[in-house]
Amino acid sequence: MKRTFTLGLSGILLTSLIGAGCSKNDEAKPSVQSATPVVNSTIATAELANPSQFPRINNALVFSYYDLAIEANTPVSATFEGAEVATQHVDTDGDGSKDSVQVAVELAPAQRGTLVLSNTKSEKQWPALTQAEISHKQGGEWVPHPKVEGAKAYEGGTFVNVTELTPPDYYTDHSNWIRYEGPGIESDKVGYRIYLDWRNGFDIFGKSVSTPVLQNVGQDGYESYHHLADWGMDILKVGSSLGAGGYGFWNGESVELVAKADSRTAKIIENGPLRSALSIDYKNWKINNTQTDLHALFSMNAGSRLVKTELTLSENLPNIAVGVVKHKETELILGNTDIPGDAYSYIASWGKQSLNGDHLGMAVFFRNKDLNKTTQDKSSYIAVLEPIRGDLDYYFAAAWEGEHGAGIKTKEAFIEYLEQEAEMLTQKTRVNLDTTYSQKHKPATNTADAALAWAVQFADSELERKTLGYEHDGWDVNRQRPPKFEYDIVGILPMAYAQLSEVTGEERHRTVPHKVTATYINDDGSIKRYKLSNYNIDAVSPGVSVLYLYDDTKEEKFKLAADLLRSQLATQPRTSEGAFWHKKKYDSQLWLDGVFMGMPFLAEYTTKFEHGEALEEVVKEFELSRKYLRDEKTGLYYHGWDEKKQQVWANPETGLSPEFWGRGMGWFAMATLDVLDFIPEDQPELRQPILNIIKELAVDLQKVQDPATGTWWQVMDKPNAPGNYREASASAMFTYFYAKAIRKGYLPKDYLATAQKAYDGLINEFVLVHKDGKISVTNQCYVAGLGFGRDGSYNYYMSERVAENDPKSSFSFILAGLEMHRLLSNK
Repeated sequence: MKRTFTLGLSGILLTSLIGAGCSKNDEAKPSVQSATPVVNSTIATAELANPSQFPRINNALVFSYYDLAIEANTPVSATFEGAEVATQHVDTDGDGSKDSVQVAVELAPAQRGTLVLSNTKSEKQWPALTQAEISHKQGGEWVPHPKVEGAKAYEGGTFVNVTELTPPDYYTDHSNWIRYEGPGIESDKVGYRIYLDWRNGFDIFGKSVSTPVLQNVGQDGYESYHHLADWGMDILKVGSSLGAGGYGFWNGESVELVAKADSRTAKIIENGPLRSALSIDYKNWKINNTQTDLHALFSMNAGSRLVKTELTLSENLPNIAVGVVKHKETELILGNTDIPGDAYSYIASWGKQSLNGDHLGMAVFFRNKDLNKTTQDKSSYIAVLEPIRGDLDYYFAAAWEGEHGAGIKTKEAFIEYLEQEAEMLTQKTRVNLDTTYSQKHKPATNTADAALAWAVQFADSELERKTLGYEHDGWDVNRQRPPKFEYDIVGILPMAYAQLSEVTGEERHRTVPHKVTATYINDDGSIKRYKLSNYNIDAVSPGVSVLYLYDDTKEEKFKLAADLLRSQLATQPRTSEGAFWHKKKYDSQLWLDGVFMGMPFLAEYTTKFEHGEALEEVVKEFELSRKYLRDEKTGLYYHGWDEKKQQVWANPETGLSPEFWGRGMGWFAMATLDVLDFIPEDQPELRQPILNIIKELAVDLQKVQDPATGTWWQVMDKPNAPGNYREASASAMFTYFYAKAIRKGYLPKDYLATAQKAYDGLINEFVLVHKDGKISVTNQCYVAGLGFGRDGSYNYYMSERVAENDPKSSFSFILAGLEMHRLLSNK
């Protein structure tokens, strides 16, 4: 029976279900009506976990007002494990409006604990541990500069702090107008200043005390802070280099600094106990035969030496150089770059390079995928980074031997510090957020209407956010690039909408493949941004949406495109026994992912156009996967197998990767059901091997289902390992598996409780309800693979980014809800 939905979210809310029986189940609908504020109530709780084997001190956690479902003027206090911790309302994007709450939590190695956010104002006055400031002289006069022709210097007057400053055209270095020559930013660890002139230098104030000091530095002129005082001193000679983490343009031979700009405007964004920030806007930076505006946002957190630096260019400029000064007798230190793309690496220098002869280490940290190369010129050690659509972010840091407390005094200790910082940037503190607003607007999930409502509400949320943007001329917001003919955004996600439309009857769902997948298909059946010679089995998965389009339109171009994808499988390289390689460049490798990417399409295609001739190949793929990937002891499946046993991730004796990845098994489990839709019941010899696998999976997955929540873990058999987290996409896939297998009669109804528990967990653990009517699904592994910096270790699976509303989870969440609706409708 079709349900009709009158509207999408349209900025507010999924409207009431209309249809037989819906009115009496209104309590089942996800509702997002405005909640009446309750004084002294809990706003949210968050389960936190430190994924590292070292402590995280003053660990900065940021929760957006949007996720918390609160207004900007809501007072917020926080406790961690019952003890109050510091909070601050912050402006994370520098637009002048507070948008989030920042909390500082100290986590012991591998510690798990509970954070509670309440709408009460803290009675404590948290000490100021960060500061951003700029000041210039007033009350004096401009006179000709004694050293620079055409420039001016300032005589007389006193320094006055301001929140925004644009130097006049005749201002230059040593004009004696801006105190310490530019804006400054500091934490309790270290301070920095940025020259607001043609040098654009990044300098360091080493601190001997933990309290803010910048407000007193340079009040008596430039000279005093170059000598050791009670608070510390300026410790770096910058010269014509990038200094302590600056940026410029790499011209192929050297760095060109941000020297030629029409104007520079520094602005203080915020000052607070936990976070301070400032920005610099460069108007018409003339570089590389063009000109571009450049916006730079700098922020520091309490307890950290790092400055987050976010660059936005009005024109996309390649080869942004970031780095540190290259002094004599210093040592260049390079971080590991044989790592995943979203993992952080670094370049750094170490040596006796401070102005007072102490040891000083400096570093810049960057995502591996942003790195073009590391290099150097006569002045700087350099990482050349590539902005994406004009956007780039990185971090810089300095560690001085004379730092108060316990400064870093040896190269070995500095490298340990670098590695720990890179790990913390890569493996974020695990956060499982649950808001009071979400809980109030989550109905019981044990009705068919509720399951369908959740599927529709999330589908419509993603329609408003980004789904239609995956069309050929759009933008892949997940991968930050023009979209390719990808398995998720072009294949399985549009197909989930099409399947949803079979129940809702809604045109907005039915037409998603037409508005997305179809845009990649040329009239002659060729496919845009697809290359057969790559033999990437992931690229076959969109074929299910292509076949849907052919069925729906009977346009020949879709049949020709499906033929093209079928021809790939016909010539796809295989193992000696016939299992499909995952990609041509993944020599002799069978991955769990690939079974889902290729076999449902092959089963459907061969049934419709080849009289089922390839169904034996389909079944064989599952049998070989079971033979080589299944662990007899646990029943779980390893992510990959290298027949040649040569890959860095492969066990030299078995060829297997070392871990059981949740979504890898999710792909495989879903594929068993989807191929059975096309294997005729009068061919039991082909159906039975798949049915046997389904029954095995049902038993073995149940054993590793989290007993408390009903969900599954990123690495399935290590729930208590540091950093492991309950993962949404795998949990949705297994919910789909149980619900559809029970509905189809492949599993007995004894498993109904398992399916319901899984679906309850999916909603309770991962869904956030927002006040604008949208919902989000959190805690999703963004991606995982093997090889090319991915060694298959437990640490690797912890290093991939944890995302929300990723299409790999979006499609499975929609289908899980759809299958639970169908199952409960027939219960």
